[in-house]
Amino acid sequence: MSEVSDQVQVAAGRLGALASASGLRRWTLAGRELLPVVQGGMGVGVSAGRLAGTVAGLGGIGTVSSVDLRRLHPDLWARTANIEAEPDAGARIDAANLEALGREIKKARQLAGGRGLVAVNVMKALTAYEAQVRHAMACGADALVVGAGLPLDLPDLAREHPGVALIPILSDARGVQLVVRKWEKKGRLPDAIVIEHPRLAGGHLGAARVGDLNDPRFEFDVVLPQVQAFFRTAGIEGRIPLIAAGGVENLDDIRRLQSLGASAVQLGTAFAVTTECDADPAFKRVLADAAPEDLVEFTSVAGLPARAVRTPWLDKYLRLEPRLMAKVHRETACTMRFDCLAHCGLRDGTPGWGKFCIDKMLGHALAGRTGQGLFFRGAGRLPFGNQIRPVQDLMRWLLGGLMPAGN
Repeated sequence: MSEVSDQVQVAAGRLGALASASGLRRWTLAGRELLPVVQGGMGVGVSAGRLAGTVAGLGGIGTVSSVDLRRLHPDLWARTANIEAEPDAGARIDAANLEALGREIKKARQLAGGRGLVAVNVMKALTAYEAQVRHAMACGADALVVGAGLPLDLPDLAREHPGVALIPILSDARGVQLVVRKWEKKGRLPDAIVIEHPRLAGGHLGAARVGDLNDPRFEFDVVLPQVQAFFRTAGIEGRIPLIAAGGVENLDDIRRLQSLGASAVQLGTAFAVTTECDADPAFKRVLADAAPEDLVEFTSVAGLPARAVRTPWLDKYLRLEPRLMAKVHRETACTMRFDCLAHCGLRDGTPGWGKFCIDKMLGHALAGRTGQGLFFRGAGRLPFGNQIRPVQDLMRWLLGGLMPAGN
């Protein structure tokens, strides 16, 4: 075992002791005892092998986002960056992204050193959803997390990998009941469920419309007891851990959510502004410097409400959006020849859906192009203000309320 690995193992042990001293409950998933902190999946490329492996190595769940990971690999990017005119562009890009996904899972597992869990987040809305799910399992992912749509087919896709934990992302008790009932007929229950609060989370949000984000049914003190009551009536109480996502800022939040029935919490933005996050430093700076008044909700090209920082590009887009919506028409093909989304508001001309290339805009953000990119962000405050700090500092804050020296 290397010196670095020894140090990480010691740090993981200290975090476990800190959580216990703080009165937090650990939980078990896929046969592993875990700290009650999950790092959420963030694409494009924001949460990849480095971030996910670091979090898992400390005893939590680290999550690789599967979307367009070729952008993190210069050889794969050079192979596919300018092939839009080629007839097989989509297939070549998909193949490069699967190769990149395998590389990032391997990197995360090496960093984790057998501790925690390495998960892969795959959006149900992706054209390559099924291929990425299958590849993630074949490459050794410990868990699959699926949102941006109801993953009713996930038990079928995972049938040959019974040891992989399956975790849908849902936002209300009705969604939980639907997924559980459908999965039961396939002989499988979710291994855990992420309950994501649309009013507080970042990126794509689990509500039908922007106007629904404040619906009381999404409040944790409503949905968590409702889901637990459903589990009791269904005879599955205690079998499906709940992970509360959105607006978690500190130790007290975790205590409160565990008292409501959650086993763990999930955070995205707080991990996006860590040293180990896989995005460009300028990306982290945009998120860290954003004030509450800088955040805006709008409808994504995936047809889902989304929350992001009002950067120059997004501000211009939102001003032009009414005119773009008035000129709705179907494109003859994806402008990137990529077809990253199964249903795309730009390509398909869907009324009311966003009218921009989301992969291109998220790619600009990943690369730190602050004037061009789309920077998804949660609504919560960051624990260290606008500082970019290591994952270990964030974990010590969440699990023990300990601020790093000098803060």
